[in-house]
Amino acid sequence: MEPAETEGIEPAGMGNEEMEPAETEGIEPAGTGTEGMEQTGTEAMEPAGLEPAGLGTTETEGTEPAGMGTEAIEPVGLGTEGIEQAGMGTEGMEPAGLEPPEMEPAGLEPPEMEPAREAEEPPGSPALPAEALQGGPPAAAPSGERERERGRCGPGPQGSAGRAARGRARRASGRRSGGERSRRPGVTVDSSKAKTSLEALKISLRQLRWKEFPFGRRLPCDIYWHGVSFHDNNIFSGQVNKFPGMMETVRKITLSRAMRTMQDLFPLEYNFYPRSWILPEELPLFVAEVQMMKDSNPSWKPTFIVKPDGGCQGDGIYLIKDPSDIRLTGSIPSRPAVVQEYICKPLLVDKLKFDIRLYVLLKSLEPLEIYIAKDGLSRFCTEPYQEPTLKNLHQVFMHLTNYSLNIHSGNFIHSESVNTGSKRTFSSILCRLSSRGADVKKLWSDIISLVIKTIIALTPELKVYYQSDIPAGKPGPTCFQILGFDILLMKNLKPVLLEVNANPSMRIEHEQELSPGVFENVPSPVDEEVKVAVIRDTLRLVDPQKKKRKDTQCQGVEQAPEAGEEAPEAALPSLCLKQVFPKYAKHFSYLRLVDRVAALFIRFLGVKGTTKLGPTGFRTFIRNCKLSNSNFSMAAVDILYIDITRRWNSMGIDHKESGNPGMCLQAFVEAFFCLAQRKYKSRPLHDQVSSLIELCECRLSALRGERLVWGCGLGRRRGAAPGAGSAPGPAAGSPPQPRGHKSPQLRALMCRDRSGS
Repeated sequence: MEPAETEGIEPAGMGNEEMEPAETEGIEPAGTGTEGMEQTGTEAMEPAGLEPAGLGTTETEGTEPAGMGTEAIEPVGLGTEGIEQAGMGTEGMEPAGLEPPEMEPAGLEPPEMEPAREAEEPPGSPALPAEALQGGPPAAAPSGERERERGRCGPGPQGSAGRAARGRARRASGRRSGGERSRRPGVTVDSSKAKTSLEALKISLRQLRWKEFPFGRRLPCDIYWHGVSFHDNNIFSGQVNKFPGMMETVRKITLSRAMRTMQDLFPLEYNFYPRSWILPEELPLFVAEVQMMKDSNPSWKPTFIVKPDGGCQGDGIYLIKDPSDIRLTGSIPSRPAVVQEYICKPLLVDKLKFDIRLYVLLKSLEPLEIYIAKDGLSRFCTEPYQEPTLKNLHQVFMHLTNYSLNIHSGNFIHSESVNTGSKRTFSSILCRLSSRGADVKKLWSDIISLVIKTIIALTPELKVYYQSDIPAGKPGPTCFQILGFDILLMKNLKPVLLEVNANPSMRIEHEQELSPGVFENVPSPVDEEVKVAVIRDTLRLVDPQKKKRKDTQCQGVEQAPEAGEEAPEAALPSLCLKQVFPKYAKHFSYLRLVDRVAALFIRFLGVKGTTKLGPTGFRTFIRNCKLSNSNFSMAAVDILYIDITRRWNSMGIDHKESGNPGMCLQAFVEAFFCLAQRKYKSRPLHDQVSSLIELCECRLSALRGERLVWGCGLGRRRGAAPGAGSAPGPAAGSPPQPRGHKSPQLRALMCRDRSGS
């Protein structure tokens, strides 16, 4: 089995200034304007292959039509000839990064509105229009602009009247006063915590012509770009490129538990994840199952890979042939791990083992929105592959594809080409496979299916963390995140999930040793081509002003750019990110059972900001859903809660509330499965769970309808005196209403509640 890799864990505290390569302003993006650099055979590897075989082609707004040919799509990261570089003047005569003289120079914002540190920004940063102080005098135009204005209009009443008329015309066309050219307010991005992704982010912002704040900003920004995790509780608006709790959700143990839950429900749908055991708690189970499989098949000679739960960059990973080889001396108890079956027959290219780093954008949780990059990276081992034996188990350069390990090999090849070297583009591998007759379209379909199913398995836990950090109804930012999926291809081209990385590396350079102990950063064309496109197009998709522009156009007010001024979007390649959910939602929505269980869990948490359910909340859940009866008393409910919660808390690892003795989501899911198996016997597990979910949702919906009725005063209040404002009871002599009878108003509210209106 292939190790997970987090090549992108950024060292904390790295200075921003050291990471920017020289001469970045005005530099053409990698691969731009070189006609000879285009790869052959892209029809077999590009967007046509992104369309899952047999999946629907229902289009959503902003996505490309399914099955679009490659003629309409550029290779990722390639510009088109003649396209104006970001930051260049419209005539191409001004130096890169300088604004036209007609535009407002940087630094005109009132000093009391912006911190002094913003004046330290690089001179090439695009400036926002000055923010006029409320009730204060308008910002004065530059002296040169005033001189030109006087020269055109001249003194006297006619000049004043002409200026007023022109001012009205400028305001009607959306121009600023003072004779400046109209300009949309730029999107503001706080990059002060970007860390090692800073350089790719800077290039992306220059291409988009957005305003960067590299030292932070006192006023709110539209987007906050963090390098490691969501860790700023002082952000109350805008968007953050990290989800709270994502680091915990994609840890090796948490991921393995989530995938095991889905494998219990849908074993055939989730067979792309290797069989896994969690150490040390499942060590006896691991030993017993391996021995049982060996007894049933004596010729089976497996290999296993052990991955520490909190490990990164290949740290602590090793291979074993027998469970007795696990290193328990002090490491496992203090550092839990996952042991998995090792994939012994991977697909080889040039006799080398490799894996794929694919970038996935989780744009939102509610509603779930997923995008997949059309290109990724292929990371190669540096020694020819041989099936694992006792002699070669320790040769990490042969078995482990981690970039952070293989870069220290003497055989590592830094190449300027995307087709050769120890790190290549995934599209170059697809091109090579296509030339050999492989079904690239089916491969892309399988990869898309793997990504969607994995995200569906992760979202329940992620939603619990999200509501804890950003409770509903309270101010807070919205979140999005780029994830790194590490995928291994088997010989039959079946993709296998190795790991999901919350912080995939976005570095676009590598270290080169000039002399012993002396290193310099060297640009990596392969990394820049893929990663800059992913960051730039992620920003385009989450652009906060896109919706404002659409709303303005819907209202009939359209702000067209000035003559000779080209909109930034027109100078950019087509999006390298393709939407796959909700585009293909109808094919995967049936898998979201645990998501609905998590919704029940969150509903009964009670105290906002917590991630664990207390005993009172669990009893309330049982009582409101009417799950207790003579065969399952409330005392049995308490015993179930205590047993499951105690076991999960004893093996809990790095939970947000490790000291809280309550029931975590995974423990609640186990309890829910027990209730489903108790109530619906002799059915498949997914049918049992689905039936119990529908029962709980129906009863909670009915309870909510009854509360709405009583809240509206439509029900009869017990003990209320006639004429005291209660609804009239049945007329004298009328037959008594049967137990469980619901008034027409109640039935109408219940039906409306079930329909979601």
